[in-house]
Amino acid sequence: MPRLFAGLVDDAAVFPPGSAALPDAVVAHRRHRTAWYADLVGPLLLPASTLPELPDLLDPDEPMAVGVIADVPIGQLDAALAEADPRITVRQVEAAVAKRGEDPQPGLAELVKLAERLGGIPVHAEIPLTFGLMGALDAVAEARADGLPVAAKFRTGGLAAELFPTPIELAAVISACRDRELPFKLTAGLHHAVRHRDPETGFTHHGFVNVLAAALAASDGAEVDAVAELLAATDPVRLAERARADRDAGRPLWIGYGSCSIEEPLTDLIRLGLVNGGYEE
Repeated sequence: MPRLFAGLVDDAAVFPPGSAALPDAVVAHRRHRTAWYADLVGPLLLPASTLPELPDLLDPDEPMAVGVIADVPIGQLDAALAEADPRITVRQVEAAVAKRGEDPQPGLAELVKLAERLGGIPVHAEIPLTFGLMGALDAVAEARADGLPVAAKFRTGGLAAELFPTPIELAAVISACRDRELPFKLTAGLHHAVRHRDPETGFTHHGFVNVLAAALAASDGAEVDAVAELLAATDPVRLAERARADRDAGRPLWIGYGSCSIEEPLTDLIRLGLVNGGYEE
């Protein structure tokens, strides 16, 4: 697996639209972790409330790395994590700090305090792309500068059209993270490599290779309009060439994203010729 794609896709099988049952998700994740493409796959993402169910699904000596998604108040996450089975390694904690239109600062301050208490576990603050966004990014960058392993997280899709940011909106966010040297994670809507319109919903989805190309360009100093142009591109050859040129380098800025399917992004990477399908070159 080329370095550019290492850990790109966290396994969000239990979340919509896949909504797999936890036992099925664990079996599938176990298969992903032993497959030739294992380096593509990040931890299994689980709601905090389901952590107590996981130990019964593991073999006696089987370790499992997970990312914990807050479906309980931020103040209750300490207890949920403290009670985790010793076979479970919490790789990251992710929590929304506000709803759309709300001030993100109070929730963000609470999440920063959680990061202080967790003592080194990366924390991703999901910030809505609305009111107070840039101030929230400043606060996350300040906490990071103080040594806390915090990063930003943004939604790039959902069940309503307004949850899909435009290319210029997403480009502005990527560039703002670049300017603050702030890593970010994405979630929702990134089902395929290239920007496309879903015929069932009519929503136009961002492509994850578009985001890769945009993050690479932003890291190289591109202006917002040039980053937006890459996010809006639908030519797979152009995007694949941009990614291929840097596929042996580390991924700048973008931590990765959660997907309810591992097979879909993997298949797209193979079709674009960006990974070799398990065979040695």
